[in-house]
Amino acid sequence: MTILDVTAQGPITHLRMNAPERLNALSDEMIAALHGKLDALAEDRSTRVIILSGAGKAFCAGHDLRQMTAMRQAEDGGAAAFKDLFDRCAGLMARIQNLPQLVIAQVHGIATAAGCQLVATCDLALAAEDTRFGVNGVNIGLFCSTPMVALTRNIPRKQAFEMLTTGDFIPAPRAAELGLINRAVPADQLESETQALAEKIAAKLGTAVRHGKGAFYEQLSMPTAEAYAFTGDVMVRNMLDANTREGIDAFLEKRSPDWSQ
Repeated sequence: MTILDVTAQGPITHLRMNAPERLNALSDEMIAALHGKLDALAEDRSTRVIILSGAGKAFCAGHDLRQMTAMRQAEDGGAAAFKDLFDRCAGLMARIQNLPQLVIAQVHGIATAAGCQLVATCDLALAAEDTRFGVNGVNIGLFCSTPMVALTRNIPRKQAFEMLTTGDFIPAPRAAELGLINRAVPADQLESETQALAEKIAAKLGTAVRHGKGAFYEQLSMPTAEAYAFTGDVMVRNMLDANTREGIDAFLEKRSPDWSQ
């Protein structure tokens, strides 16, 4: 059994975390498998959308606490290993947002701690209506400080802080209201709804989406004037793409575009 199942269907690649006995925890092995495959997909122009899901009864339960406990056997009590783990996890999250492809989280069961961070990091997310989300490390004495980074970039500050300090779960409909996910859907429609969203995005001009995703994240931290100057340059590069010209011509001529990619 592989820890990460990979299925390619045309321009859509489905990655399924496959460690159900550990609730797809972000173990050393899972982080390495995900990061390695995403690195490979970054160079694959035939893949336009990636769907990320989990096998078994949960999407992802966060870090592997058994592995983390074993790290305490080191002379420094685990300090170096813990730092390395959190750095590697942060690298995985950065890899997702630095990819040229869009990543959609297909979430079910629970998404807790670093698993909730993973959902917040993905570009888009759909969840089954009975899914629960939490950053509940505080319940075992470990404040979810790294998951907090992604969470606070998705939902309002006070709601994020309440989740972080109480350790309470929120249901999928509430997660949608707050902006953690795009929408909650009936459990029996989760796979088809996610696939439909992936297909809709994959049908767009790939170069345009790649331009847009990169610019989306880069402009977020810029002052307004700088963001406009930066995105104006991005649009110039996009406009100079021959396929963009074809798309505009096709629209004006009321026909379907003949895109080469």
